[in-house]
Amino acid sequence: MTAPTSSQSATTSAAGASEAPTSAPGARVPSRSARARSFNAAAAQYAANRPSYPPALFDAIEDLAGRPLDGARVADVGAGTGIATALLRERGARVVAVEPGDGMAAQFHSIHPDLPVVRGDGNALPLATASVDLITYAQSWHWTDRTRAVPEAVRALRPGGALALWWNTSALDVPWIAEQQERIRIHFSLDATGVDGRARTSREADPTGRLDFRFRQLRWSRSVSVDTHLANLGSHSVFLVHDEKESRAFLEEERRRLLDLFPEGTVQETYDVQLLVATP
Repeated sequence: MTAPTSSQSATTSAAGASEAPTSAPGARVPSRSARARSFNAAAAQYAANRPSYPPALFDAIEDLAGRPLDGARVADVGAGTGIATALLRERGARVVAVEPGDGMAAQFHSIHPDLPVVRGDGNALPLATASVDLITYAQSWHWTDRTRAVPEAVRALRPGGALALWWNTSALDVPWIAEQQERIRIHFSLDATGVDGRARTSREADPTGRLDFRFRQLRWSRSVSVDTHLANLGSHSVFLVHDEKESRAFLEEERRRLLDLFPEGTVQETYDVQLLVATP
């Protein structure tokens, strides 16, 4: 099955999915590099509050890739603070993290001192040719130049290897989540047609046309405190690159709304993991 078009799956928003928001016409747009660099100063916040991934995701990766993770040589690119990297290792993968950011790499090392992390990005992978069985991008493929990242992935994969891309996306059929995401879109003047950065089609994931992605969606949820939910929102680039006072004011207003909805202070976050897997 190929990746769905935007009409086949719900459009997700910037704070609930990935990290490449776009702004409406006339709005001041922070540069792509500024958005990418913004995580380095918030690495500890990112590590402490971002959602993880459900075990079913890794079952799906094995199914679509046609091989077990146990014993596989895996490169987790754009690894951030190591959320996905650690889970891949728990499944038995021999995993190396690739991370370009100083702050994120330092946080990764402080949390996972026994996991290898090398500096680099998907546009010029620091990997030997035909050296890995699986390349993964958890919340990070949209930061690459896909015209460069696709051939780099193909180069680094062994015969029979696979490329797996995935994003946690907000479940917009949950009313309070959809309403919150719409407030974020309006507040930061985000373009509703392209706020999430996630590739919705094979063509978007691979503009070179070399790969044929298969798609799977998995729903999961977590219960967190209001503070954790707000810190998770605040760790997204749309908040990090805007005026700190403005972002803080928005989050404080969200706190009031959330406590009205969840007076006990526990928020049920619901996510749809969007997974794309190609076997070149």
